[in-house]
Amino acid sequence: MREDFAANLVSGLLEARTGQQLTRDRHWRIETALAGLMREQGIENADQLARRLLQPGQEALAEAVVEALLNNETYFFRDRPLFDQLSQKILPALAARRGDTRRLAIWSAGCSTGQEALSLAMIFAEQRMRWAGWTIEIVATDVSRSAIASARKGAYSQFQVQRGLGVQQMLTCFEEAREGWRVDPALHRAVRFEVHNVLDPAPRPGRFDLVLCRNVLLYFDSTTRGRALDRIGDALADDGFLMLGGGESPAAHSNRFVTCRANTNFFQHAPSRAATAPGKDSIPIRPSLSANSLKSNLSTFR
Repeated sequence: MREDFAANLVSGLLEARTGQQLTRDRHWRIETALAGLMREQGIENADQLARRLLQPGQEALAEAVVEALLNNETYFFRDRPLFDQLSQKILPALAARRGDTRRLAIWSAGCSTGQEALSLAMIFAEQRMRWAGWTIEIVATDVSRSAIASARKGAYSQFQVQRGLGVQQMLTCFEEAREGWRVDPALHRAVRFEVHNVLDPAPRPGRFDLVLCRNVLLYFDSTTRGRALDRIGDALADDGFLMLGGGESPAAHSNRFVTCRANTNFFQHAPSRAATAPGKDSIPIRPSLSANSLKSNLSTFR
């Protein structure tokens, strides 16, 4: 069996199960990413791995291969300037638009091990006076089962908490624990973590006021990016906001979105889509934690 056949088999498995592509110029990642798994399974090389995958009853191995190939790189407040824009411009705009319902629904798509969604929860906690009396729902999803399992634990290493967080934030939002640092329970309860692929229908009925899908589209081909953007478009309120990663744009893959302002990574529905009344379809069905509860549980944030 040729080595390129093994690489194509493994990359095809990844794409079939997640939609993500491992292009030929990135095939070198296969043995690098799978080295630990192959050692654990007594597999010497990619050729042996392919042979094993072709045998019946290898579902657990196939799932483990896909998990190992997924890129779970993330950290708290990644691309801090974008979070500053979110905090200073986008959230105040949503507060003005949702003043009648005092509800916000947010989806962090491709959340990895949870740092992005928890960064959002930290913003709301730090701005608790502005959001007093509001119900904030944060749904965080990822296709990786192991990443979501880690996010649900809410435990992070010293290295993980130091990436993106200042000392004061670290001490305020985390408690030192045997496994490293454990996120404040109230912050952790503010986020619901679910296994979900952005190519599937939204993780719950209703529409979201804000969707974050950062550094996810780059792993798809152009057609699949369009599919993902269609799913996001269906889930986003008519006057909601989409936040993409640095350098990402929907322009070449979908005509459903327009940029909010030049040189930003925030997008809204194109005018033909956003013709209905603001907030009409943006009522979350499952409030996760009211801002009052968040305030009372985070008295240490003073």
